[in-house]
Amino acid sequence: MTKNSKILKGIVVSDKMRKTVVVSVLTLKKHSRYQRFYKSSKRYKAHDEKGEYHVGDRVLIEETRPISKDKSWLVISKIKNQISK
Repeated sequence: MTKNSKILKGIVVSDKMRKTVVVSVLTLKKHSRYQRFYKSSKRYKAHDEKGEYHVGDRVLIEETRPISKDKSWLVISKIKNQISK
């Protein structure tokens, strides 16, 4: 991890490629006119060297140098699901 790298949380939505997973990241944005918050999602291709992450896993991804044409993110770790009471 570098000092100024971006880190995002997301859910793996596809693991059909070798060494690549698609991660969907959900963000809240504010509408400029109506001042309401709405959800927006974006999909990032992230590098998964060992193929250990699968659909439904919550993961942390970090921005890195470009690995391929579409892939410039790296999966750092899996986030454990916490059950709240």
